[in-house]
This record gives sequence, C-alpha cells and structure tokens, in this order.
Amino acid sequence: MYEGILGLHSILRWALVIFLIVNIIRVNVEAGEHFDKVDRKWSLRLLITTHLNLLAALYLYFFGRNGIKILDEQKYSMKDVMQTSWLRFWIIEHPIMMLTSIILITISHSFSKKDIIPLKKHKIMSILYILALVIILAAAPWPFRTEGIARPIFRALY
Repeated sequence: MYEGILGLHSILRWALVIFLIVNIIRVNVEAGEHFDKVDRKWSLRLLITTHLNLLAALYLYFFGRNGIKILDEQKYSMKDVMQTSWLRFWIIEHPIMMLTSIILITISHSFSKKDIIPLKKHKIMSILYILALVIILAAAPWPFRTEGIARPIFRALY
C-alpha cells in the first residue's frame, strides 16, 4: 500500500504542476477578461488535485519511511533532525513548504469565487499561483538534490 500511495503522490505532483502552469497561463492571458466557468473549472481541478496530493502526503508523512515514523524507529531526537540535512528536509522543510503552497492555491481558488474586478482577480491569482509554483519547485526532492533527499522524477515507475 505504501508504494502505491507513494506512486500516486508522485503522479499527482506532476498533475498539480501541470494544472498550476495552465492556471498561471490562463489568468495572465485572460487578465482583462471576465472570469468565466471554464476558468473556475481549471481552478477547481487544481484545488482538487492539490488536496488529493495532500491526503497522500499525510499518509506518507505519518506512516512512510521518511516521515515521523522514522523518529521513533531510529530514536532520532529533534536535535538530530536539525543537524541532519536529509532528515530536516523530510520532517520539517518539505512539509512546511508544501503546506504553504497548498494554502496559497486554496486562497487563490477562493478569489476565483469573489465578485471583484477581473483584472484585480487575475493579478492576485497570478501572484498566488506563481508563489505556489516557486515554493513547490524549491521543495521538491529533485534527482539532483543531495543524498537522502534526491528522488526519481517519476517515482511511480520505480
């Protein structure tokens, strides 16, 4: 089950990034236009994918090999966590940064429902989406990261 959820988390990550890029393009290209049903549907797709990925991530965090379960199994203290870069990444940095991006995406979706000037709505959503994308890209365990952090690009294939 763990491997399946890990693969799902990896696949959802890519869907999330694709939907995020599509939404960034849409809100910037259509900045002066009215926010219509199609725009709301794209925003909702991103929100649903983000929250599904959060559910998979919560399982991995609490029951996965690199989550808080490792603290009990290996008897790591918080001092060990802070002194070990890969452990700090998985226990603190990755979850906090990803939660921050989820919050930004959720706030952006709430703006899609507000009845404000389209240009202002698109600008706010664009800023929030771009910030979320930057945070996600910074917090992802890319293959070129240091040992203990680096993961394959498509985890579901391994």
